Amino acid sequence: MMTKNENATLITAENMQMTSNLTHNSSIHIGFLSEAEAINRQILDSYVSLHDHDMLRRSHFFGGRFENLYLDHERIPALGLVLTQATTFAASLLGMPEQALKRGFWFNDMGPGQSTSKHDHDEYDELLSGVYYIHVPENSGSLIIHDRHCQTTVNPKSGMFVFFAPAVLHSVSSNQSNERRLSIGMNFGPA
Repeated sequence: MMTKNENATLITAENMQMTSNLTHNSSIHIGFLSEAEAINRQILDSYVSLHDHDMLRRSHFFGGRFENLYLDHERIPALGLVLTQATTFAASLLGMPEQALKRGFWFNDMGPGQSTSKHDHDEYDELLSGVYYIHVPENSGSLIIHDRHCQTTVNPKSGMFVFFAPAVLHSVSSNQSNERRLSIGMNFGPA
């Protein structure tokens, strides 16, 4: 599931430590959504039925596409289940009550041959960043965490959450499948 180059060991969800120490770029936290298959199917079906005018905003135009697509979460009711679980995980990782956090989210819809450029989320008052994977075809791109001395590659699965500090540089490798890959990016900050 996760590999780290330069003398590192294989890291899996089973041996991943879930701590609240987010001061080092190498702190990566993984969780899974129960009932993910049914929830993801509902989200994907609803997302596919949306049109351009349903998007509230688009941002980060790189490589011929907008990397961030924003919409009202009420347009996709099942999305609320994902965002609620993400907030629970974030509060636990940060050692804060859920009501002390606000969250922002966006879709990342990556077609065949597309990738997501190297970036971080350290722009405002973010405390934690994350991603949730809705539809991840085989060979559709890996999350790459860029640390000072090495890179960590996360091979995502549908239903997986990955959390990391907002200042962590990360990117997504090229989608080598023939299908679209859909995920949700998230940021959490003080309410």
